[in-house]
This record gives sequence, structure tokens and C-alpha cells, in this order.
Amino acid sequence: MANSYRKVYLQIVFAVKHRKALLAREWRQDVFKYIAGIINQRGHYSLAVNGHHDHIHIFFDYNGKELIQDLVREVKKASTNFINNKKLSPFKFEWQGGYGVFSHGYREKSIIINYITNQEEHHRKKSFQKEYFQFLKSYEVEFKEEYVFEFFK
Repeated sequence: MANSYRKVYLQIVFAVKHRKALLAREWRQDVFKYIAGIINQRGHYSLAVNGHHDHIHIFFDYNGKELIQDLVREVKKASTNFINNKKLSPFKFEWQGGYGVFSHGYREKSIIINYITNQEEHHRKKSFQKEYFQFLKSYEVEFKEEYVFEFFK
């Protein structure tokens, strides 16, 4: 075969580090737009970026040209600087270490976009902790609870 073709959809999830420095409703959409821009600048294609006060979901068409861990590191670093430099939070902002990454098929694309777009509504019914553990279990990811994110109650 002369050419190579791919279509890889990934969802990345990570959490805010400190309880005092949460993603406030007033400015979190600005951060999500900024992160979508980072994803696009790096040659991927952002499909949905949204979250709640304590975490974020990033769904995108992955170009396969950089390591996922490098992409996550750069997104976290740039968005942390964006939040702190603009003084969006009255407290020092940081993301927790680690992340979850989950792959999705083309047929799931609209379902995942809808799920991520409606995070506010979704989290009226289910905590981030329950949501995240459900992801890990449904994707059959082996984990130890004590090494997963620090969840806020």
C-alpha cells in the first residue's frame, strides 16, 4: 500500500490539583477554548473540550505524530500558565499529576461530543470520582484506587 491512513479519536481526562483553585464557572470556558487552540496548533483536531469545576475532558482527532504524554504535559503547562498569568483564580492553579486517555471509534464520535458538551448536567447526577472509576472499569484498565486522582468531596 503506497499511503498510510488513520483516524484515531482520543479522550483525555485530568483533574485540578487544589480544592481552592477550582475551574470557576465564570472563566472555565475561556480555558477550554484556549486548550482547544493548543490541541489544534499541535496538528490535532479538537472536537470537544469541556469539564466541570474539578476536571476536564478533551476529545480530539489524534494525528499520531507526538507522544500522548508529551501532548498532555504541554496542554497542562500552557493552560496552567494561562490561568495563573491572567490571574483567573485567586489561588495558585495547578493540574494534578497523571491523566486518563481513552480511545473511541468513529461511530461513537457524536455520542462522546454530546457527553463532553453536557458535563454540567451530567455532574448533577454523578460525581467526577464515580465517572472516572466507571471509565477505568469499562475500559478494563487495571488500577489501584490509592494511585488515582485525589477526588474532592
